[in-house]
Amino acid sequence: MSFRLKAAIIAAFALSATAAVTASEMSIAGESISSVSSIPNALNVAPSAGSTPAVIFSAPREIAQPLVSAKKADSSFSTDSDFQANSLAALVDAQGDAEPLDGDMKCLAGAVYFESKGESLEGQLAVARVIINRAKSGRFASSLCGVVYQPSQFSFVRGGGMPPVRMQSESWRQAVAIAQIAMDDSWNSRAEGALFFHARRVSPSWGKAKLASIDNHIFYR
Repeated sequence: MSFRLKAAIIAAFALSATAAVTASEMSIAGESISSVSSIPNALNVAPSAGSTPAVIFSAPREIAQPLVSAKKADSSFSTDSDFQANSLAALVDAQGDAEPLDGDMKCLAGAVYFESKGESLEGQLAVARVIINRAKSGRFASSLCGVVYQPSQFSFVRGGGMPPVRMQSESWRQAVAIAQIAMDDSWNSRAEGALFFHARRVSPSWGKAKLASIDNHIFYR
């Protein structure tokens, strides 16, 4: 074989190999371009002519919050209208601890304490209502302290004063609660309207209308 023929064959082989590589690269590039163009536009890019594409985000979701009433949100929130007691005992418990008292409220609670401590809550309420009724009647002193300290009316009053009270006792807490309930008129008494009462152990000839017998006392109008 001549030298020229060998050179021609080698040149033809080299040209064929170069063409094959070029075709392969073009095929790979085409697939890559096709693959990129087929990827979903996850960022919702909306190109516009002559401007930088802007990213469009979906609208924010509205998250519904549970509705909570003001009373539930603040457990310390409470008013008389919110609380509906089904018994006098429940209403007394709702009053909480005894608050410091002065003036007429202290006189009223003191009378309840000394006249009816140890008796039922209904009996204590009846005593409180008698004192309030007297102050409103126009037949006695016009203030609660005036009614309590009126001479010869309540046996616990001595020398124009009230004996010491055990302020930390349960009896005083109940007396304060009953005084507050009576003043608020938030519970009806079986002796509603009574102006007088006496212990069962005595039998005065009063000639008054009897309203109720509660524990150790009898109440009259």
